[in-house]
Amino acid sequence: MMRTVKGPGIFLAQFAGDEAPFNSLDSIARWAASLGYKGVQIPSWDARLFDLGRAAESAAYCDDLRGTLARHGIEVTELSTHLQGQLVAVHPAYDEAFDGFAPAALRGNPQARQEWAVAQLKLAARASRNLGLTAHATFSGAMAWPFIYPWPQRPAGLVETAFAELARRWRPILDAFEDAGVDLCYEIHPGEDLHDGASFERFLEAVGHHPRCNILYDPSHFVLQQLDHLAFLDIYHPRIRAFHVKDAEFRPNGRVGVYGGYLPWVERAGRFRSLGDGQVDFRGVFSKLAQYGFAGWAVLEWECCLKHPEDGAREGSAFIADHIIRVTERAFDDFAAAGTDEAANRRLLGIG
Repeated sequence: MMRTVKGPGIFLAQFAGDEAPFNSLDSIARWAASLGYKGVQIPSWDARLFDLGRAAESAAYCDDLRGTLARHGIEVTELSTHLQGQLVAVHPAYDEAFDGFAPAALRGNPQARQEWAVAQLKLAARASRNLGLTAHATFSGAMAWPFIYPWPQRPAGLVETAFAELARRWRPILDAFEDAGVDLCYEIHPGEDLHDGASFERFLEAVGHHPRCNILYDPSHFVLQQLDHLAFLDIYHPRIRAFHVKDAEFRPNGRVGVYGGYLPWVERAGRFRSLGDGQVDFRGVFSKLAQYGFAGWAVLEWECCLKHPEDGAREGSAFIADHIIRVTERAFDDFAAAGTDEAANRRLLGIG
């Protein structure tokens, strides 16, 4: 069944800060509403905006939060645990780099950090239920990412072992989301073991095709990988339950391509851009989401190496609104319907 995508929404992670209007949920919601946004995706780790523990335990806190947003005509689209999800699985090569995502007391202790991350995800399941949400955004983390390019040749069974361990860590979390009635949506993203369709399929099989194992679709990451972002929708639309609207461009040259040559973002061949400044076919994306009945939110995730974030946010709201397709309630050729019945149909086919 076709559905009209909800939106526009905005992911608050890139905008939250210590200065008004970005330092409280009330003021940032007022700012988002002034730009035309109807929903906000909340980063669950940002204490300036949200208290994950309280949301998991207190329906009253969640009611108050929704009331605060409602005063500005805003809803919660999803909660995000991208940072905590990353810590569910960290290869030792990245221990120090990712330690900053955990509380200071846990840094230098990978096991305690991982246990904290799992607990955070389980809190997020309950908080999402208390907020009346149906989807949740996260990262998978990565066991095998250092071995993404097969040189030296990967030992037999290495990838299978990595995904078995990744699945072992995530199954109890997926079960918690099943208990909460919420879809867990992994953003398919380089740096994660779930970074394209093939790796998602491998994980989905490893978790026994768990019904809560789903996808956050962000086409910008597919442009940078040179993966067909429209064909991805054709293949995986039954599992796509969340959507980041983010643009990107890929312009290879004689010096750099997909891997980027360790260059800063502005000099890479693949760069994230503000909406409309890149190469994502958003008319195609929104058409396919309408066709396949995507029932979730179109949420701006602003990342651009050139444009100011507030300009990107202002332009992004109108961009999303202009691309949402209000789906038709009747076929375009209904005016020509002849009103025939089964007997007439059989006569027309010569079998009456």
